[in-house]
Amino acid sequence: MQKILNYINGEYCEPHSGEWLDNYNPSNGEVYSQIANSNATDISKAYDAAKAAFPEWSNTTIEERSRILLKIAAIIERNLDRLAKAEAKDNGKPLSLARVVDIPRASSNFRFFGNAITQFASDAHESVGLGTMNYTLRQPIGVVGCISPWNLPLYLFSWKIAPALAAGNTVVAKPSEVTPMTAYLLGEICTEAGLPKGVLNIVHGTGPSAGQAIVEHPGIKAISFTGGTKTGEHLARTAAPMFKKLSLELGGKNPNLIFADCDYDKMLAVTVKSSFANQGQICLCGSRIFVESSIYEKFKKDFVAKVQQLKVGNPFDADTNLGALVSKPHLEKVQSYIAIAEDEGGKILCGGKSVTVKGSENGYYLEPTVIEVYDDQCRVNQEEIFGPVVTIMPFETEEEALQMANGVKYGLSSTLWTSDLNRTMRISKKLEAGIVWVNTWLNRDLRTPFGGVKDSGVGREGGFEALRFFTEAKNVCIKYE
Repeated sequence: MQKILNYINGEYCEPHSGEWLDNYNPSNGEVYSQIANSNATDISKAYDAAKAAFPEWSNTTIEERSRILLKIAAIIERNLDRLAKAEAKDNGKPLSLARVVDIPRASSNFRFFGNAITQFASDAHESVGLGTMNYTLRQPIGVVGCISPWNLPLYLFSWKIAPALAAGNTVVAKPSEVTPMTAYLLGEICTEAGLPKGVLNIVHGTGPSAGQAIVEHPGIKAISFTGGTKTGEHLARTAAPMFKKLSLELGGKNPNLIFADCDYDKMLAVTVKSSFANQGQICLCGSRIFVESSIYEKFKKDFVAKVQQLKVGNPFDADTNLGALVSKPHLEKVQSYIAIAEDEGGKILCGGKSVTVKGSENGYYLEPTVIEVYDDQCRVNQEEIFGPVVTIMPFETEEEALQMANGVKYGLSSTLWTSDLNRTMRISKKLEAGIVWVNTWLNRDLRTPFGGVKDSGVGREGGFEALRFFTEAKNVCIKYE
């Protein structure tokens, strides 16, 4: 059985403990590989390698760092099919999605930051008449920690690693133990690209063991984390007293506001996608759908009909729309929320049942589920489910729609469907969210800031925001005669 090894100081190695975790294929429920069960000793070894590599890497020219990152991007692109198959097998998502979204985006992340670092500039301020010149240096922090989730494994792993490396830092990174395969393969790609030893170290294991060791390590001065809000709270309690820089991209319970004056057909098609892409396992999915009452009954009928046409199946079948959920415990969690919805008086309009896929009877499959709710404060409207489950509810006025949209502890993204420019401007300003999409969804320009407000996180990623996070500003003031 294949072993997923740590990648430390440019070499693959077994965990210090000699212990391994089972890695499951979600599509059939079978163990197909073993993951290194790393602990603080492995993190210390990775840190030592990163620390030793930092002086040379931080003084490597921007042009050379850019060249290596662009080469990594090209190798990922060249290995599209291999990496997409690994992602689909490891995560349960449709192969078609991994081919079109996950792996191309991972390549784009390295390419974007490989180019962005060549345009990243500092500021200078001359005080005319006072004889002083101030200029600001943006210097790499040192060894940084990157911890990524299971829903978009290589996509979000590279989203953190690429800017950290571009800015001149060295990295100790931990992918999710639920989906470690493409992060494991990235080590091989970095070696081929000529990334110097120790610049990137990939350590596998659980959050409480390997992840906690990264956060606790006194030499790791910045942490970029994407994951659940509860984990983010724990991480912040550990890191804040150590004065580490933190970037936390956490949970979401995103509203989708649909007004009667929208482009109805376009809205309907995109709303199906924004509800159930990647089995609803994207932090940006619109899981709370609020529809203006004048078109609510029509929307309910048409939306349910579209959802019922989606095929749940083996990730490797070309006509599969929804693959398997990532793990058995996660499937059980999502199913528990469907039961909660019924207990709260919600009406299951479609879905809600597990699916048996021929040839993959033990896989973690669930029907896409639409629930009509009557109270926006019910648990299924307030708590993150992170699966193929959405709620729908009508509203009468713009003010009511805004109140319900903002009436959760989260504030990651939101989607607005309207052709009224004035309404667009009013609502976009008032929505409590880090991202507002108007008449579109998941339309990402990598130059723009990404992140949430309230319990959805701290800080911003993307573009120069990420490069600023992974550097420290130092002002130099010179007095001249």
